[in-house]
Amino acid sequence: KVIFGDEVLASEDLFALTTACESNPLRPRLYMIEGLGDFMLEENRRLAMYEAEINTIIHGGGGECVAEIEGKSIRVTFSDNGPGIANLDLAMQEGYSTASDKIREMGFGAGMGLPNMKKYTDDMHIETAPGKGTTLTLIVNL
Repeated sequence: KVIFGDEVLASEDLFALTTACESNPLRPRLYMIEGLGDFMLEENRRLAMYEAEINTIIHGGGGECVAEIEGKSIRVTFSDNGPGIANLDLAMQEGYSTASDKIREMGFGAGMGLPNMKKYTDDMHIETAPGKGTTLTLIVNL
């Protein structure tokens, strides 16, 4: 169970590990996780989770996020039923983006999402296929 302040956040909440119902995802947050005590999720790890949330919304059209505590690590799985990733190798390259002009005008689509997720987590797995959606799993060791 994830607790932010006095509020218990459900692991299914898309924003449970990053935004905690606030609008600025990079603002420092203190989380308490039962059995682990207090910890501060480092800014770069919050960025990875935020990037995953944004990709799920923008490219997948929404989806589901499940956060699980496994010993001294957090596994966060993002799943969507979007179009899938046509070329994963290309998508992993810094600067590559399929974001529309509208999304870019909103300040997104720099092509750093997947590379940042890989860089700032301890492990990352992607299952995707064109027309089948995407499941992204990020693991952060505490």
